[in-house]
Amino acid sequence: MKSKKKQDQKTARIPEIVDGDASTELAEKSSDTLPAPFELKGSEVGLRDPLQLYLKEIARFPMLEPDEEYRLAVRVREKNDQDAAFRLVSSHLRLVVKIAMDFQRRWMQNALDLIQEGNVGLMKAVQKFDPEKGIKFSYYAAFWIKAYILKFIMDNWRLVKIGTTQTQRKLFYNLNKERQRLLTQGFDPTTEVLSENLNVSQADIEEMDQRLSKNDMSLSQPVGENSDATRMDFLPALDPGVEEKLANDEITGLLIDNLKTIEPLLNEKEVVILNDRLLSEDPVTLREIGEQFGVTRERVRQIEARLLKKIREHLTDQVQDFSRDWIEEDA
Repeated sequence: MKSKKKQDQKTARIPEIVDGDASTELAEKSSDTLPAPFELKGSEVGLRDPLQLYLKEIARFPMLEPDEEYRLAVRVREKNDQDAAFRLVSSHLRLVVKIAMDFQRRWMQNALDLIQEGNVGLMKAVQKFDPEKGIKFSYYAAFWIKAYILKFIMDNWRLVKIGTTQTQRKLFYNLNKERQRLLTQGFDPTTEVLSENLNVSQADIEEMDQRLSKNDMSLSQPVGENSDATRMDFLPALDPGVEEKLANDEITGLLIDNLKTIEPLLNEKEVVILNDRLLSEDPVTLREIGEQFGVTRERVRQIEARLLKKIREHLTDQVQDFSRDWIEEDA
């Protein structure tokens, strides 16, 4: 029986986040010493919410007591023990979800993508952790998880909305109201018309439409039939601990400070786009910037795309904590 149990442990897998055809195996991004992803049954994939399915899978992994966590970390450090690494990773998957959902709320990214990258950071933390230094593993892992998530955001930079809460709030309250008003007056509430009337970009309209069209889910709903864990258990705390708040403030401030340092490298149009769109609480539209400089909206969009590429390259060079020197992709 012991040999069979040991064999089962070696073949155990970390759950993979399945998001249509875009799912990526964590094993391809981690070293060979860490376990490969859990392969979900094809009959279940696509029939249910991918995030709910993933939460159900990770809810079955137990949390570790401090002394057990220490012993496992020692085994990984001294013997490169894959079974121990698996248990450390699987017991902290909830931590990844909490951090990823916090970033998703602030950066408007796909939560599944952020969880996927956070899991890679968690695996790196298991590899690097030294239990003899007296640091709690979850605290150490949190920084690696955040580092990989932030690097993913940088590498996949779109119109990252730093501080656009005001725009999102305005859309939330006014989008459907404005659409209904136009219909009542006999007008077609197209994305372009709504964008002009509400003074926001068409991309913001489309994004909010997607958010408003999603089905509501009960936070008290169990993530699995045989589990007491609920969706609420995976949401970030409303009142984060002092350490996490300081870390989040430091990370956000670091990004914004480094964004401002790129200004001397930009031309006049790029500076306006940076300050009035990317860093603004209430960003102006592409049309407004086009009118200011006498160019088309499409031309402004092209300039913005070029600016975002410059920003990504600049941040990779400047933000040392999350540069290639710190996150060793080949390690």
